[in-house]
Amino acid sequence: MARPRRATARRYLMCPPVRFAHSAAARTPGAGTDPADAAGAADTSAALAQWERLREVYRSLGHTVEVLVPEPGLPDMVCTADGALVVDGRVLGARSARPRREREEEAQLRWFAGHGFARLRLPEHGNAGEGDFAVTASYLLAGRGFRAGPLAHGEAQEFLGRPVIGLELTDPRRPRLGLALAVLDDAADEVAYHPPAFSPGSREVLRRLFPDALLVGEEDAAAFALDAVGDGLHVVLPRTAAAGLDAALRERGFAPVGVEIGELRKAGGGVRRCSLELRG
Repeated sequence: MARPRRATARRYLMCPPVRFAHSAAARTPGAGTDPADAAGAADTSAALAQWERLREVYRSLGHTVEVLVPEPGLPDMVCTADGALVVDGRVLGARSARPRREREEEAQLRWFAGHGFARLRLPEHGNAGEGDFAVTASYLLAGRGFRAGPLAHGEAQEFLGRPVIGLELTDPRRPRLGLALAVLDDAADEVAYHPPAFSPGSREVLRRLFPDALLVGEEDAAAFALDAVGDGLHVVLPRTAAAGLDAALRERGFAPVGVEIGELRKAGGGVRRCSLELRG
């Protein structure tokens, strides 16, 4: 029997997409390359319509959406989750190996500085913001192997004051934690994840920490099922993945909400990647 669920109001930072068409042509697939990077040029107008629909879904569920105004020449600002991690009102910025992303990360930190976030940190070590981290009541889960590493994890723990659990990512098709694990109910430490995306030792850690986790198969993982956002009751996820996970989520008492992200996905975005949660 599914236990009772309750949604809690959240606050997200989102940035509308601009000029996506260059994305696929400008990048070369390889180890650690995001699968969306090689998915083909996106239709900017269609991507914007999908972004607006996602924003309205959040608002209809009782959440607040803050809008980050995109800056010229920075098309990946739509991926706000890659630009920072916000916990208890503290903002840990991101540090990418890509020069273009550096300007995006700086623009995002300027937004925080101008909107009442006093505790900001520009990191010394590389990380992709919430793309590399997942927050539950008990833990700060941190992916490593393609982007962030142990030094970034230590920096996050020291600044945010949360115990960090490092998880080794081994599948180059899922180079960021947001493609391998989703938090369904942070208050209850309830997650879903795709076991083959992790090393054997990390799978054992996840099994011990989350013995009742929802395990996601290859088909749903490939459909970006884990690029999802949960509020304790609703799970907003790609429509194609929602069809596969609908019964499993409902059996656990969740209410899946499927949204179309086809164009956003081509451009590097997605449900979670386009939605940076402003915690605290």
